[in-house]
Amino acid sequence: MKWSEATWQESQAIYSAIINLPFIQEMTAGTLEVTKFQFYLKQDALYLTYFGSVLAAIAAKLADPKHALAYLGYAEQAIVVERVLHESFFKQYAIADYGEMQPSCHHYCHYLRAVVGFESVEVAAAATLPCFWIYGEVGRYIKDRVQQPNNPYQAWVDTYAAADFNTSVTEAIAICDALAENASEATREQMTKAFLRAAYFEYDFWLAAQTQVSWTPL
Repeated sequence: MKWSEATWQESQAIYSAIINLPFIQEMTAGTLEVTKFQFYLKQDALYLTYFGSVLAAIAAKLADPKHALAYLGYAEQAIVVERVLHESFFKQYAIADYGEMQPSCHHYCHYLRAVVGFESVEVAAAATLPCFWIYGEVGRYIKDRVQQPNNPYQAWVDTYAAADFNTSVTEAIAICDALAENASEATREQMTKAFLRAAYFEYDFWLAAQTQVSWTPL
């Protein structure tokens, strides 16, 4: 069994919790409150800036030139292409600015930066994989179950269910499997741990959007 297959099996409880979140179910039904989606978009836009820099840092550490070029492409997609997409969503949903990075986004971003700064490139790549893989799975999950002909969130769904995005997902999985294949057992275990931790942060990110968790005085 490939590293990715075994690790995805271990992550099923987290993935199941994600797709059963009210945020995901209400997006599927087209009933999600717009204020919650606005909160999500602002945090996601802030996250992408950090994510892009992490992907670029991984590219610089990868020994295989093809892998490095792939991660540079992912970094460009995160920083440029998806930023443009978010700006179009900002207009559509009347969002004036990005606002402040809130707790869940802050913790996720700084976890990734810590991993890429202090762990091996194999572990860092594994930590970024849930953002690809889970988004692709969630996009397809929602697209297959959309309950409203004119779902107000259809553009977001189409983005992450699209063939181009899922080609990147497949490629990123293959790179992580190649890294795992040449790594020690201890490193593979750390890769799995990093993947599961980041998968939990994906869950927490959407949960925070549902409840709009913000920095508040105690």
